[in-house]
Amino acid sequence: MTTSPQVPDHDGPPPVRSAFDRWTWKEIAHLLTNLPMAVAGFVYTVLMVSIGVGLAVTVIGLPLLALGLKGARLLGRAERGRARGLLGLRIDEPSPMTGVRREEGFFAWLWSSLKDPVGWRAVLYCFIRLPWGVVTFAVTLVSLFVLWPVLPYMARLMTNADRGMVRGLLSPSDELERRIAELESDRGVVVDTAAADLRRIERDLHDGAQARLVALAMGLGLAKEKLTDDPEAAARMVDEAHGEVKVALQELRDLARGIHPAVLTDRGLDAALSAIASRCTVPVTVRVDLPGRPAQAIEGIAYFTVSELLQNVSKHSGARAASVDVWRSADRLLIQVTDDGRGGASMDGGTGMAGLAERLGAVDGLFVLDSPDGGPTTVTAELPWRDRESEKTAAGARTA
Repeated sequence: MTTSPQVPDHDGPPPVRSAFDRWTWKEIAHLLTNLPMAVAGFVYTVLMVSIGVGLAVTVIGLPLLALGLKGARLLGRAERGRARGLLGLRIDEPSPMTGVRREEGFFAWLWSSLKDPVGWRAVLYCFIRLPWGVVTFAVTLVSLFVLWPVLPYMARLMTNADRGMVRGLLSPSDELERRIAELESDRGVVVDTAAADLRRIERDLHDGAQARLVALAMGLGLAKEKLTDDPEAAARMVDEAHGEVKVALQELRDLARGIHPAVLTDRGLDAALSAIASRCTVPVTVRVDLPGRPAQAIEGIAYFTVSELLQNVSKHSGARAASVDVWRSADRLLIQVTDDGRGGASMDGGTGMAGLAERLGAVDGLFVLDSPDGGPTTVTAELPWRDRESEKTAAGARTA
């Protein structure tokens, strides 16, 4: 007893064979439905283009053409779905049209719709499919009764041509579409991260330094009232207030360090990472080999990445020693943090690794975690290198 082959991991069905298995019947079904789909697409395309272009001299011609291109996108989606279901073709959906803000007006929407490359490629696909649909329908129908022994091979040959047309005209513009999707995702990560940082700063100010300064003001007010009646009590209250001022200043320094440490601004990554390492509960060796200083944004991300990784080493690793290495390779800034702890760290273990990976991905970075049980744990991070001088030059040009 034989079983039907399963869908393989690669793109497309399994190798063709003479037996009429389920993939052969799917390919035959695709070829037989080519004609009705091609007729519908051809009629829609001819009517849409002729009416839109013919009425272009009027106020409704170009808007009708723009709406027609949106309809062509829907036809393209249906054809991609048919190819996925019947041909086993793995193909992503193109990115949706970039939205036009309401304040940009009707003409901005019209221009954006008329220059939609996905819509125009779908129009071209529908226009050229009619003769091919007639050929595949006729050959497949005749072969079912006359040439059925070789029909599986003929079906595969014709559906391979279908696959080529779908990939060529209905697939996303690989690099551009992938990049757009990545940027849209990264923008959301950056916005969420910035909002979370603002909430953390607000919470730290409200619960820490602000509350302490309010108590300090109240204490000084009471000391002022007791100054003439009970000088000794007033002096003690002033001493207590002096201590509160020192604690509040330290909290503000810690908060400022969490936003952007002064040592990073003044002396760069080497000194800033050494300062982090000195506060770690595990002895840390820091090696920084950079030809210069990267752009401020990249430098800040590198600093906070190492800071969070060393916090994880202190809290979770049980390590006896750790190391931090930072160097430049071509146009990438590489960071490697290693510890000899118990290992077993994961991206979903609640140690903030997933958040770090998202933050690095938002700036075209990479985050790789290698932490087998029993250790050691090695985290490698990559960031794009941008020179600080070129960043300053670009900033000056923008202000000019």
